[in-house]
Parts: sequence; structure tokens; C-alpha cells
Amino acid sequence: MSETKKTDTVAEAAVPKQASAPEERDVLLKVEGLTKHFPIKKGILQRQVGAVKAVDGLDFEVRKGETLGVVGESGCGKSTMGRVITRLQDPTGGKITFEGQDITRLNTGQMRPLRRDIQMIFQDPYGSLNPRHTIGSIVSAPFRLQGVEPEGGVKKEVQRLLDLVGLSPEHYNRYPHEFSGGQRQRIGIARALALKPKLVVADEPVSALDVSIQAQVVNLMDDLQQELGLTYVIIAHDLSVVRHVSDRIAVMYLGKIVELADRTSLYESPMHPYTKALMSAVPVPDPKRRGQKSERILLRGDVPSPIAPPSGCRFHTRCWKATQICKTTEPQLVELRPGQRVACHHPENFADQAPQDTVLLTAAKEASELVPDAVLSEGAAEKEPATDKAPAAEETAAEETAAEETAAAGAAAASEAVASEEKPAVSEEKPASEKEAASEKEPAASEEETASGKTASEEDASEEEASDEEAPEAKAASEEAAASEEEPASGVKTGPGAKVSAGKAAPAADAPAEEPATATGAAADAPAEGSGDTEAVAEETGREAEATGKASGADSQESTDK
Repeated sequence: MSETKKTDTVAEAAVPKQASAPEERDVLLKVEGLTKHFPIKKGILQRQVGAVKAVDGLDFEVRKGETLGVVGESGCGKSTMGRVITRLQDPTGGKITFEGQDITRLNTGQMRPLRRDIQMIFQDPYGSLNPRHTIGSIVSAPFRLQGVEPEGGVKKEVQRLLDLVGLSPEHYNRYPHEFSGGQRQRIGIARALALKPKLVVADEPVSALDVSIQAQVVNLMDDLQQELGLTYVIIAHDLSVVRHVSDRIAVMYLGKIVELADRTSLYESPMHPYTKALMSAVPVPDPKRRGQKSERILLRGDVPSPIAPPSGCRFHTRCWKATQICKTTEPQLVELRPGQRVACHHPENFADQAPQDTVLLTAAKEASELVPDAVLSEGAAEKEPATDKAPAAEETAAEETAAEETAAAGAAAASEAVASEEKPAVSEEKPASEKEAASEKEPAASEEETASGKTASEEDASEEEASDEEAPEAKAASEEAAASEEEPASGVKTGPGAKVSAGKAAPAADAPAEEPATATGAAADAPAEGSGDTEAVAEETGREAEATGKASGADSQESTDK
């Protein structure tokens, strides 16, 4: 084809894009019921025992000058679809129409003239270039195979294409290993654009590139579309890239298109539950808007095997709205809104296509646990999952309340037990400390009584009578007062009384009398079940203190007599 004819064709392709709306453009590619099954063979005779249904019934059309984005999970058949519509692989069934011509069953010789109008950009920039050939040889291969002689020669045209995609004309004689990933992808784009095609199928054109290089390649493709009037079918995983470059977007799941709409409608109000789950995974780069983003929808399980896909709607095994009709009847891709086609019995933000069926499947009830309440409360179809989920939430709240009450009761019981253990220890240990203090005071008191003419035996008798007659409170008060009065004497005194106080870990000379009791009570609280032992130790200590006091009194009397 001459250069003049090519220029006229480009002009004709560019005019409709500027003069008419996308809905009024001429259809460039039309696909009806496209299927591609890969046979599974076993045995010596290689008999077919099954098939991988990579593409299982696609219906869509691509208009001149527009960009159709295709998204979906890995393994849903996107790349296979791209290879089939470019006739790199033969379809199993269906019909492919390009510019009104059926190209479904054309052989290699018949497809050769159409290769200049249908080109493909491959996913792997490293594997799509022959490492034995130079860049000039790779980019000039389409001219050689098609027998086209461009104006000025092949080398000049190749250098122009390299400059068009952002490379230097001096790279003509270099090899692919001398370039980075982004530069290799640019070489692949230059090769695809060599014959000025009408349709370019880009299979993950930027997935193997860095983020900065991705932006450059995407902007390059956008500029070339505006300049040359190209029509793109872009297959990608990155939903942000697809939204940036696409006019319409097709969402694929397990070999079928579940939703097809323009990018504004699809991103603002997705109608298929699978599309809604995909959109919830799009990251928000703005920190200020991160809090406004809806919660992430987690889908249960993995994509089913394309060898034996589920019956009915293929998404019903992971959908939180699936009912019995979703399991038995396959939904058709119908237009529910202008320009928005959905294959779902219970679409989002729209009236149910099967309102008579509202009983959820078991898989849907399990999947609803992974879906935020905000998603479940968005329409009449979500009321049932929300209702099922409400009792569970109430039960969870009741369980949490009961657990809190049990913990509070346990803490109260523990505090009471601790208090009950502390009280006896203090009450039992306090007399012992009082008796120790009395034993310390007895030597000094005996000296004073000796000076006044009283004997030690009379002192002991009077002390015992007073301890028996006085109440515990009065006795404690009197002994505290006596301890405060006798503090200098007890501090200076050294004798059997001082030995007893040191052996029993008594307080220092300038410490109050109650401190030993408190410390002893705290020490008694340390063992888990030591209340009985503490009482016995306290009684025994009291007896020893009395005996020691009597002995010290007798010693003091003897020293006085001498």
C-alpha cells in the first residue's frame, strides 16, 4: 500500500473520532460468541479427556479510534483473547469480524495482507525481541515481510520510528541486550507501528516496567493514538492505568465478560459484585483521601479451575449475593443502563433481575463475612446478607459483654480473697509486734521500778494483769504511748531484748512501732495459702517474747541487787 493511500486512511480514521460521539463511530472489530478451548490429552493414544476453557463465549465490539481496556484476575483468559482476535491462535468457536470481513477461518496466506492492519504489543519486552538481531533488523522486519518500500528507504523510516517512540536514531545498529526494559518496550511499540496499523492489541504493555517508565510508555501510546488515529485493545492488571487510557472497560472472570461499560460509569457505580470487589482494591495515593476510601472487599477462595467451571454464574462460589438461581441459570450480558452491560441476577445499585429468589446459598453466607457492612447495606439485594449478619453481630456483642462481666467478677473475688488474707495476718501479727515492743520496754521499766522499791516479780505480775484486763485497742494505744516515751532508753539499751528484736527483723530504733506489724503482714501475704502458718508463727513468737521478757526482768533484778 502506498504512502499516500496510508495517509488518506489515517485521515479517514481520525475524522470520525473528532466529529462524532463514541457510540456513533464505525465498528472496527466485532466479536460474537468467541471461544478458545485447549484440549487435555492423556494416554498412549493421546485421547482428549477434557479441555481448558480459557475463553468461553465473548461478545463485544471495538469502534474506530477508541481504547477498550480489559481487566480481570490472572488466569481469566485476557491474554488468550488478545491472541485469538489477532489470529495468532485459531479460535475454537465464535465469529471475529474486522471491518466487515469475517477473519475467523482465514488461513495463514489469507491473513498475511491483514497483518499490516492488526498488530500486537507483547507482554514480555525481553522475550519478544530476538537477541541475535539488531534493532534495525527487528523494526524493519514488517517492511521486509510485507514487501513494503517506504519513502526514503527502510533505514530512514526505522530511524524515524525510533525517534517517534523516544529512542535515538543511533540505536539502529545495537542489540536488545544493550537496552533497559522500558527501552525494549519502546522498540516493540516501534515495530508494531511500522506499517501504520488500524488496530493494536497491547497485552500488558507496562506490567514489566518501573512506575516512572510506565507513565512514559502510557503517555507515548496516548500521543501516538492522537497522532495516528489508532484503535487500542489494552489488556492490563493495573486499574489506574486502564482508567487513564481507556474509553470503555470490559471486566473478565473465568473466560467470560461480566461487565462492559464506559470508564466513568464503571468506576463510579459498578453493578457487578466482582467489579465492585476489584474497584475496592484500587489504592488511593492521596493521604488526605485515604480515610474516605471504602473498605476492602476480600473474596473467599481462589478462582475456580477453567477445566471444570461452576454451573450457572461462574462467580457464585465467591459472591456474597448468590442465590439458587445463580447456581442453576447463567446470567446473560444485558444492557441495564445506557452503555453499561452486566451479566448478573442481583446487580449492585439496581433492581434485582431475579427478585423472586432471595434465599442465599451457604457459600454466599460465608462470603458475606468478608464483605464490609457498608457494601451489604447498599440496596434491596443486600438486605438479606445484612439481616443474616446482624444476629451474628448481636451474639458477638453479647459474648463480649458476658466475658467482661466474668472478668470483673473474677477481679472482685480476687480482691476480696486478698483482703481476707491480709486482715487476719495483720490482726494476728499485731499482738506479736506489740509484745516485742513490750519486751524491749521491760528492761527499762524494771530499772525504774527497782529505783522506786518494786521487785521484778511484782512488775511481771502487774504487766500480765494489765494485759489481761485491758481491751486490745486500749492496750495498743497505751503501748504506743509507752514506746514513744521510752524510745531513747530502748535505743541505747543493749541486751537480750535487743537480740530478740534483731532476730525477728524488728524496726530500727527511730521507726514507729506499727511498721514491723505491717511488714510482717505483707510478708505473710506472700505465700498463696499461708494464713494458718502465719497465725501459728505469730503465737509462737508471742510466747518467745514473753519468756524473753521475764528472763530479762530477772537479769535486771540480779544486776540491781548486785
